[in-house]
Amino acid sequence: MIENPPRLIIKKNISRPTKAQVAAFQNVPTSFVADALDGKGALSENIQPLGAGRDIKCVAAGPAITAYSGPADVLASFAALDLIEGGEIVVVSSDAHQGCAAAGDRLIGMYKNCGSAGFITDGPVRDYRGIVEVGLPVWCTGLTPASPYMSGPGTVGFPIQIGGQQVETGDMIVADLDGVVVVPFAKIDDVIQKLERIKSLEAELDAQVAQGLKMPKWLPDLMKGSDVRYED
Repeated sequence: MIENPPRLIIKKNISRPTKAQVAAFQNVPTSFVADALDGKGALSENIQPLGAGRDIKCVAAGPAITAYSGPADVLASFAALDLIEGGEIVVVSSDAHQGCAAAGDRLIGMYKNCGSAGFITDGPVRDYRGIVEVGLPVWCTGLTPASPYMSGPGTVGFPIQIGGQQVETGDMIVADLDGVVVVPFAKIDDVIQKLERIKSLEAELDAQVAQGLKMPKWLPDLMKGSDVRYED
């Protein structure tokens, strides 16, 4: 006989980035962060800014607080409210269940009231207009009017799988109109160092394009070389 699990399991000890580490990711494009991770870390493209960001400025960077609610349930999503200290991004896995909302405007409003910087889920949300009034940046798979249960079981603070990535509480989340990138806690300092070089290179390339650059310097040699064949 299988015993009923507890409705919630909460992780006691969690790691959090320092204020300086969090500050280093503010206003940094997700593309820069993904480059610093050697092209890794991005959540799947179906997790997008709510409404394509037309009514909410969907830009956020902060430590993850993870919750696993499971399909059609939000109990753990509510329990995550208790872990917010300010500036965190709540990341909720519902096993990519699309049959009902993973959150609505009241829960998202409470996240904002607790000081959260954003909300990310692999399911849809509901109450679009209400969420716009709240103003908290949201990344999700779309919209649905269907409501979830609040019965559990679920976990808060433990690693979750979402959008093709593993996310742990304390990982850095960087999100904007392009999507969401996850920086593992152990790689935060390494990524910060790489970002300085990437910012410099990107600024240089942007300036060259603005000044009329038509193609990268390496392209003419490639087009004339043996690696390219021309056919009628």
